[in-house]
Amino acid sequence: MRSTVIRPLSDATRARNGCISLRRFSLTAGRLRSVEAEKCEQNNASNNVKGGDKSAILHSKLDTKPPTIVGSNGNYLIAEGGREILDASGGAAVACIGHNNSRVNNAIMRQLQSFSYIYAPFFTSKVSEKLAALLSESTQNQLSKAFIVSSGTEAIEAALKMARQYFLELPNPEPSRTRFIARRQSYHGNTLGSLSLGGHVGRRAPYAPMLTTNISHVSPCYSYRGKRAQETDEDYVARLAQELEDEFQAVGPGNVCAFVAETVSGTTLGCVPPAPGYLQAMKKVCDRHGALFILDEVMSGMGRTGTLHAWEQEGVVPDLQTVAKGLGGGYAPIGALLVNKRVVEALDQGTGGFIHSQTYQGHPVACSAAYEVQKIIKEENLLQNVQNLGEYLGKSLKEELGDHKHVGDIRGRGFFWGIEFVKDKGTKEPFPADQKIAALIHKAGMSEHSISFIPGTGVADGKNGDIIQIAPPYNATKADIDLIVERTALVVKQVLG
Repeated sequence: MRSTVIRPLSDATRARNGCISLRRFSLTAGRLRSVEAEKCEQNNASNNVKGGDKSAILHSKLDTKPPTIVGSNGNYLIAEGGREILDASGGAAVACIGHNNSRVNNAIMRQLQSFSYIYAPFFTSKVSEKLAALLSESTQNQLSKAFIVSSGTEAIEAALKMARQYFLELPNPEPSRTRFIARRQSYHGNTLGSLSLGGHVGRRAPYAPMLTTNISHVSPCYSYRGKRAQETDEDYVARLAQELEDEFQAVGPGNVCAFVAETVSGTTLGCVPPAPGYLQAMKKVCDRHGALFILDEVMSGMGRTGTLHAWEQEGVVPDLQTVAKGLGGGYAPIGALLVNKRVVEALDQGTGGFIHSQTYQGHPVACSAAYEVQKIIKEENLLQNVQNLGEYLGKSLKEELGDHKHVGDIRGRGFFWGIEFVKDKGTKEPFPADQKIAALIHKAGMSEHSISFIPGTGVADGKNGDIIQIAPPYNATKADIDLIVERTALVVKQVLG
């Protein structure tokens, strides 16, 4: 397979851009520090304005402007001054074929030169129809319709509405079904509806009085911390299934619209795959009580775990599924709700439509980008690459960091891996939240080793517990993986000793 990933610039090119090669290091105060980082920090000092960020953009931190990106190539983002940042996380597990792919760029331009926008309730486009057909066919038409939106959060909001409407459209309507059950330490988006569904304590806390009260939460499937000593996978899954059954009984089985879970958890747990048989057991509980089974694959779907849909590896088919990040690879904002044919049939026999819309749903430019991304994934056999090198990535991370005294767990699947850090490896005691370990690792990676991870917090109990996520592009080579692992190990050992 020919990789489209671009290698780093030469030292000569770096020098012209005002940066020294990352591979040349100096020891400063007993700690490994890149000369490149020192030089580039001086060149980019204007990015960090003491006493307040003067940018008109409301950045996540008001006193700090993040690095300004001026270019990209393959695995690398190029910052002002020429510094190349190895994007080991694909942003937020988004850039699934790397940056600046000419095929996708050209597809976007062709669509722009034809027409850029239509209002989907009034019109359709060939490219949105092709993308929807591709998505349906990828599920063997078990999920027979796609509602194309602009983000994963929008897809989740649509899923909640679709679940409710489904029960109103049945031949014998069930209007009492207004409740949802999700999981603690989950994440499903940042609007009030999706934030209510998620179980991330820190993100929910400021808005708790505004969140809906018709959602309850059960334990996640998190073997590293949730599985008891001497408990088998079967026993653990049975206990979680019973907890879900108990929650159905507590809120009234006839009141539940759906159970919602991430197929493989995202940043709020850190790439935790489900225990064998877990999702099948959860679906059985839903089926027993007539509730829908919704899988959130915004982060883990569209090839990230080695199959186009993560649920393909679990022996289940959802009633509703959300996708986003790997759908368009970051070339345009896009997400989708995939709808099981039995849900579609209920709507078809009822009102004949979905009582919901978004201004930019089915946006032609975004659909063009996503369709081309999906063609590239298929034509270049990138799912096989993720399967093959994903196993190698996990093995390499464990070889380099598995024995580190502050690395508690390394888990994942495909090109979706998380490293959990602990204060005490034996007891699994997390670092206190105020030590901000994940943030320190992310900062050291960016400033001193020019590598970007996704940091996450609260994985242990909603407040404490730190992880980083690694999510390379699907066309990464073995050499790319080796470089990611090498720099990751350097950063972790620098920060944690």
